[in-house]
Formats: sequence, structure tokens, C-alpha cells
Amino acid sequence: MTTHESNPSERKLKGFEFYHKILGSPKNIVAPMVDHSEYAWRLLSQQFTTGPNDRPLIVQFCANDPVTLLKAAKLVEDQCDAVDINLGCPQGIAKRGHYGSFLMEEWDLVCSMVKTLDENLAIPVTCKIRIFEDVNQTIEYALRLQNAGCQLLTVHGRTREMKGHKTGLADWEQIRRVKEALSIPVFANGNICYYEDVEACMKFTGVEGVMTAEGNLYNPAIFTGELPPCWRMAEEYLEICKEYPNSADVGPMRAHLFKIFAPW
Repeated sequence: MTTHESNPSERKLKGFEFYHKILGSPKNIVAPMVDHSEYAWRLLSQQFTTGPNDRPLIVQFCANDPVTLLKAAKLVEDQCDAVDINLGCPQGIAKRGHYGSFLMEEWDLVCSMVKTLDENLAIPVTCKIRIFEDVNQTIEYALRLQNAGCQLLTVHGRTREMKGHKTGLADWEQIRRVKEALSIPVFANGNICYYEDVEACMKFTGVEGVMTAEGNLYNPAIFTGELPPCWRMAEEYLEICKEYPNSADVGPMRAHLFKIFAPW
């Protein structure tokens, strides 16, 4: 592993400079998803990447301890372009592990994790959050993260309770308000089912980019504006898995095929 300077935060690109020069000003972003973000699926969803050129790449971590998080981030520091802290997962596993959206009320802890990474990594730290019922609380939370050293924020426009049969519509208005309040790049997440939703979301919220999770799983070509036949997407995905046999396990492969064929 390369030895970095004593104060890496002084030389790394931050905010919009990081967004433009390192990430390449992306507008279409595939969300990190447990057991659904393996290399083969990323290749299928981002046709501009091939083989080892899986960049730009942001590695996401779940954590609730700054020291442990930094140790983990140091292991991938030289293999990615940024490290993201998952502050938005609403699932039971996140509740049991005490991470994700279940840290939303612990601002001092969350900001400590962001600050620790910002001051000790040679690459930027980004975050993904969910919103509060009160938009002013969401804005204050986002500002705290920005001040702690977050260089790019993804805002999922749903509360922690909005999941499963209670999912409902994401609140783009809250995302718009957060974008107006921050001076760093902001990505929007939520209500992205078709390519037209990407354009509508960007126009309404004014964000730099739009992230999709479920929309990508049902149609990995969502950002092309096309709706290919299910079998064609499945075939292309399996061909990638054959070409890169270590890029996907049977479990994720089965889950991906289930999603692809679900509409059919």
C-alpha cells in the first residue's frame, strides 16, 4: 500500500472539483445494493466500463465506530476514488448492526466518522442519507455532514419508516431544499423507475446526478432510455458472468435474474 502524506486532506480534491475531475461529472448513478452490486452487474449497468477499468469507483461502508471505519477504509484507499458511508439503510439488519439510517439521531457520532475519514484518507468521503419528516431537520443534518468533511451527498427522499409496503413516494421537494442549502454536489435517490424520471428529477431538484436502485435492478439499461426484452438483458448479464467468473456468486446471480424477469 502506498504511503500517504501526514495530512492527506490537504492535497486531495474536494467538493465539485472531486465531482468533475475524478468522477467525471456523472449524472446517472447506480446505487450500492447489498448482494446486488457485484462487478458483473456494474459492468452490465455501465457499458462504458470494461475489465479492470471499473472506475470511477466509490466503495461504501456500514459502520458505527470512527476508528474501525478508518481501518477498513485504509484497506481500499488505493483501489477506489472515494469512500462512502451508508447512513441510509432502513432494513432490519441495519437496526441490529446499529448503522445506516439508525444513526440518524446520533449526529455527533456520524460527523465524527466523516471527519475521521476526511482528515486521514487521501481520497474523499461521501455519504448517503434518508430524510426526516421535518425538512429543516434534514437540511441541518446535511449541513452538519458537509461541515464534517462530506464531499458529495446522496439524499434518498424517503424517511427511515418508508420501506416495504410503507415505501410510498420519495419527496423530491425535500431533496430540492437540501440541494439549495449545500455547497457540495448532491445526488437524488427515489422514484426513478424510467429514464424520463431521471430528467424530471434533475429538473425539479437541481441536483448534479440521479441515483437509482430498484429501477436499475428491473432494467439495467435504464440510463440508456431503452427498455430491452428481459431475455436480452439476462443473456448479456450471464455472458459477463462467464467472461468474469469471479465477479458474481450464484446467490446474487439468481436474485438479479429474478428481478430482470419479474415484469415478464
